[in-house]
This record gives sequence, structure tokens and C-alpha cells, in this order.
Amino acid sequence: MTTQTVGIIGAGAIGKAMAKQLAAAGIDVILSNSRGPASLAGTVAELGKQVRAGTVQQAADADIVFFSVNWNRSEALLRSLNLQGRILIDATNPVILPGFELAELGGRNSSQVLRDWATGARVVKAFNTLLADVLASPPETNGGRRVVFVSGDDAGAKAEVLQLIERLKFASIDLGSLEVGGYLQQFPGGPLPAVNLVKLG
Repeated sequence: MTTQTVGIIGAGAIGKAMAKQLAAAGIDVILSNSRGPASLAGTVAELGKQVRAGTVQQAADADIVFFSVNWNRSEALLRSLNLQGRILIDATNPVILPGFELAELGGRNSSQVLRDWATGARVVKAFNTLLADVLASPPETNGGRRVVFVSGDDAGAKAEVLQLIERLKFASIDLGSLEVGGYLQQFPGGPLPAVNLVKLG
């Protein structure tokens, strides 16, 4: 399947950086936030014709859903949405603000917890380890491509996200399951957040 539209839930720095990369690759984007489409008029105009503002549920109805929302608000929002069968890219980090403390996760990693909140979604962890300004930068750099780490338990969903990463001109490293890769990617606690690797060749 070739992704036609990506819905982005969360229009902060990471969401906007992702919208920029998707639009540059010719992929239609529905950008959403908690304040409604009208609040995104300026952002959408800046990002170009591939990007339009929508409601959170309209973004959740897209072919692939990119989720980048503060951890404090994630559970209530995900439980309110119909995500049955949707591929959900988890770009969150389990940080309690203010203070940057690790949220209480009950002995699991954040993606395993988030999967329970997003009933029926096919969760793939990706794009959470790059800082927003790095994510917004050209993926092809210094003779190679910037790396996006990926983990997930649904092989089909992961394959589609890997295909999307390739289409965006990033490189990917598959870390395996959410149980394994989710810990490696998690901030705080994991070793990979803010690591900016470039795959040569």
C-alpha cells in the first residue's frame, strides 16, 4: 500500500517538522491539535498546499496517523478516538512536564502503555528520538541519509512505516518489537534519544 494521506495529531515542533518532511515528499497531510483547525491557519499556509488543517478525528482517519502529544494528555485523547485498524506512529516521550520526569509506566515502556490506550491501533514507535530541528532538516546530509529508529509488533504496520521512511528519504534501523525497541527509543531512560546517525551510501 502506498500512503496517500498522513494525519498528524499534535502540531507542536515535532508535528510541524514531520508535516514539513511529508509535504516535501508530496504526501498529503491533515494537521490537527486540541484547539481546532482555525488555530492552524497560519501554520498550514506556511507549510504549503500539501498540508491542510483538520479535526483530531479527521487526522485519526488518515491512512497513517502520526501522534506527537504531551504525555500528560495522551491517554484521554487516545481513548476518545476511533483508531481501530489504523497504523499509529508513536512519536511521544513519557515525560511529565514541568520537570522532565519519567512518567509512571508500571514496569513497561511507554509504547506498550500507549498501545493499550489506543484500542485497536497498530502501533509503531518511530521519529521520537530526533530533536525537532534535526527532524525538520534535510534527511539527505553529509553524503548519506539521517536514521530513524523503528520498533513494533505488527509486521505489516511496521513494513508500511519503513516504506514511508524510505519515501521521505530517511534511512531506517529496525529495532524489533515494542518490548525491545521501545525501551531503546524511550526518553528518558533509553540510549537512543537525540542520537543523530547518518547512514552512508
